[in-house]
Amino acid sequence: MNRRALLLGALLMPTAAHARTTGKQKPAPKAVVHRPAPPAGPQPLKEAKTQLVAFNASAFPYRGLIPGTKKPFLDAHEGRRRGHTTPKGDVCWEDTTYSDRRSLLYLPAGYNPQLPSLIVLFLHGQGATLERDVIGRQGIPRQIAESGQNIALVAPQLAFDAPDSSAGNFWRPGHFAAYIDEAAERLMRLYGDKRVGPHFNAAGVVIVSYSGGYLSAAYSLLYGGAIHRIKGLILMDSLYGEEEKVAGWAAARRRLAFLLSAYTESTKDENAMLRSLLDRRRIPHADSLPKTLTPGTMAFVSCGSWEMHGDFMTRAWAPDPLRQALTMIPGYPMVRPPPVRAKKRA
Repeated sequence: MNRRALLLGALLMPTAAHARTTGKQKPAPKAVVHRPAPPAGPQPLKEAKTQLVAFNASAFPYRGLIPGTKKPFLDAHEGRRRGHTTPKGDVCWEDTTYSDRRSLLYLPAGYNPQLPSLIVLFLHGQGATLERDVIGRQGIPRQIAESGQNIALVAPQLAFDAPDSSAGNFWRPGHFAAYIDEAAERLMRLYGDKRVGPHFNAAGVVIVSYSGGYLSAAYSLLYGGAIHRIKGLILMDSLYGEEEKVAGWAAARRRLAFLLSAYTESTKDENAMLRSLLDRRRIPHADSLPKTLTPGTMAFVSCGSWEMHGDFMTRAWAPDPLRQALTMIPGYPMVRPPPVRAKKRA
């Protein structure tokens, strides 16, 4: 083969680059699918959560003295049983009345730990249990849910189904603070995310006391510690004494918290005494239901005959009064729409 033919053959051979294009084609790169990032932070609850759980900082058992006396709380004995004699002379035994360490915890559907919220501390009256009365008869979790507010509930079992208003460990200085600290941790566990711990630790507290819950409320206000956490006090026919303690708290927090006391003839005199104590301290107060429960509001609402007392938590000045009262507290967003109530026929 002559030189000219060799040169022509070399020119006709495919180059490396050309050879790659004539071989098997590589697949085109897949299109990148941009998926939205998961929402940041804890999210609103899709459904309500309820729990009855034993607390370390429970109201009972209590083995101390009755405040202001040298008398032990457990002053009655029957064999190995120990009991407490109530002011009316009834003996309530520790094993059946003062041994339930449980508290009711409740987070409504829509509860959002990324928004400002309140903790309602509900103190039931005499002769009550958490299941039968606080949940069932008084409808406290339901009223919180129907308020639409970003509110958590914690309710300690006081004297179990007994005619007794004893405060137990809430008589002890600092116990309210210990209880609320534990409640914050328990609510965090109920929600199910450790990241919400600081949220519950910083939440303000509104104490709601019904009937015989007044002793636990009064001692928590004055001696319970963490007074800065208490944003308001709602007394539901629940002032059977300790007016000085309530007035002292109101004076200390006159511009930082609210007081709403609704009452029947059963506590009419005690509410009149509290108004007099507020007058002495030059603390303004109203004798009607306010439009809002802003810091500094002190209001008293007369609700009629003592016969209303047993159903006060569901009828007071209006049906489901706690639901209405909670909607009157400004600064906390609606996280779900309130239910549409059917209009009564004329």
